[in-house]
Amino acid sequence: MKQNPKSQIPNPKTNPKSELVSDFVLRISDFPSEGGFPVTHLGAAVVGTGFIAPVHVEALRRLARPVIGILGSSSEKSRVAARALDIPKAYHSYEDLLADRDVSVVHVASPNRLHAEQCRLALAAGKHVICEKPLAMTAGETAALADLSRRTPLVTAVCYNVRFYPLCLEARQRIAEGRLGPVHHVIGSYVQDWLLYDTDFNWRVLAEEGGPLRAVADIGTHWLDLVTSLTGLEIDSVCADLRTVLPIRHWPKTSVETFQSKTERARETEPVHVRTEDYGSVLLHFRGGAAGVFTVSQVTAGRKNCIRYEIAGARGALAWDSERPNELWLGHRDKANEVLLRDPALLHAGVRRFANYPGGHNEGFPDTFKQLFRAVYEYIEAGDWNAPRPFPTFQDGHREAVLCEAILQSHRMRCWVDVMPPAEKP
Repeated sequence: MKQNPKSQIPNPKTNPKSELVSDFVLRISDFPSEGGFPVTHLGAAVVGTGFIAPVHVEALRRLARPVIGILGSSSEKSRVAARALDIPKAYHSYEDLLADRDVSVVHVASPNRLHAEQCRLALAAGKHVICEKPLAMTAGETAALADLSRRTPLVTAVCYNVRFYPLCLEARQRIAEGRLGPVHHVIGSYVQDWLLYDTDFNWRVLAEEGGPLRAVADIGTHWLDLVTSLTGLEIDSVCADLRTVLPIRHWPKTSVETFQSKTERARETEPVHVRTEDYGSVLLHFRGGAAGVFTVSQVTAGRKNCIRYEIAGARGALAWDSERPNELWLGHRDKANEVLLRDPALLHAGVRRFANYPGGHNEGFPDTFKQLFRAVYEYIEAGDWNAPRPFPTFQDGHREAVLCEAILQSHRMRCWVDVMPPAEKP
């Protein structure tokens, strides 16, 4: 079977100087006692050159944040990406990136299996970290990273960007104000079609690269993070049914980037057994008595990237669809239903700063990264680590890993499984 390109990061199995996350102990005395690290221009470096890396670069540039360099899985990939994106530096190795004094924030957008080690090393080098989801491959790794982030005067975040659609922020505000009343139940889905055919292939389908869960971990965690953020509710038990629709896929002899399998057809392939799920449905129980259910699929023809939720409360309901992101449906019992169009003038005062265009000028997927990064970088510049963090943290990334392991256990055991609260996870 074809081997994946070697990452430029040291491998803890072959490099004795590179410790496993769980074995890493940070000395607080290594860091300044107050205010974190000096904030100058907050230069950024991006790790990864696939689908999502240019999204990070574009969002940073829209915020006038300097992108200092980029690192690919090889020196050549670094050079190609730097030329294509007009980035000053193409790093030869992760060590070179971390040694760059012009870099204050590391954006980890590499394959999932590299996240834990790259985040740990970046924090050890005194860099703030923004990591793509999932934070790591196991709840053990995410627990170590969450603990490490609590003990450092550095800012850490996970890219659950869907929170930052303006109307999702508005929905959260309305729920927090009690306008829906106590939440009865939540339903929703996240469905795509980019892996519909057995000739559609990407590293994410391989358990050794992306983890034992795929659709749930890759897109389902976005839905779970969004709904728990909107409602303020925590999930305490799950019952899952997962399915691998295409147990054999055809591996192209040349790599295919995320979402490009529909346009890039390889001439030479080899069959590969796939163990990760294409589809899943999960029943949810929330603490406090609310219930829920969601479905994930990467084999739903015609749905390109569709996130939906409907939240029903004692006094009203609301619903949102990412393929119509500038509309929020408001449901009523005793009067006509409403559709709120995204318009800063109509949004809560605390939400308006995350809606940068007038009503009728639509905002979408790229804008969510801009607003997420805005929240993170402004938090770093403010320098008050005791202030609430208005973005997904490593603790949130750990919570999602705990949920994923409970969902996988439920599917394998064919029963309800209690979710161990993240704070109690070993």
